[in-house]
Amino acid sequence: MMAVPAKTPLSFDDFVEWYPENSENHYELRRGIIIEMPKPRGKHSRLAGDLAYELGSVIRQAKQPFFIPKECLVKVTDDTGYEPDLVVLDETAIANEPRWERESIITFSPSIKLVVEVVSSNWRDDYLVKLADYEAFGIQEYWIADYLGIGGRRYIGSPKQPTFTVCTLLDGEYDLKQFRQDEQILSTTFPDLQLTVNQIFSRG
Repeated sequence: MMAVPAKTPLSFDDFVEWYPENSENHYELRRGIIIEMPKPRGKHSRLAGDLAYELGSVIRQAKQPFFIPKECLVKVTDDTGYEPDLVVLDETAIANEPRWERESIITFSPSIKLVVEVVSSNWRDDYLVKLADYEAFGIQEYWIADYLGIGGRRYIGSPKQPTFTVCTLLDGEYDLKQFRQDEQILSTTFPDLQLTVNQIFSRG
């Protein structure tokens, strides 16, 4: 992960115009600075794919009007935009998104039912920066999949171990619950999800 030299600070629209097509990397905009994000590899990629499969199955079985896009850029402020490892969108709310059909950009938090970030390098991005931004933007549920157990002790405890954190928005603030080992992941958005931390982390 590295900052990309550019005329800064950039607006979100500047960033979208700059974003190279068919790039080997993903890019995010943080406070007007372009950040290069290597595409997920290995277990990181497998984990995001497995979660997408599990959530897709629950969505179909429950006949929920949700879907998981292959590409999605979330505009959280005028100078910050993220490309989550996984995002679940509300089909009924997409009609209100002015930039979705042409650009796969989400600008309103009600369109998002869930975002997921898989921790694989700088844990502070997911536990501090993105948590605060997703919370302020108003995303109802945010999962942090820390399969390496590298997050700060104040977030995953001591001794550190692989931890799955579910952040649920309550009165404008995230309520954080941690799950480990054979504990079942509990989600208010997906109450029918039958998945333990070991089941998702041990694959691949």
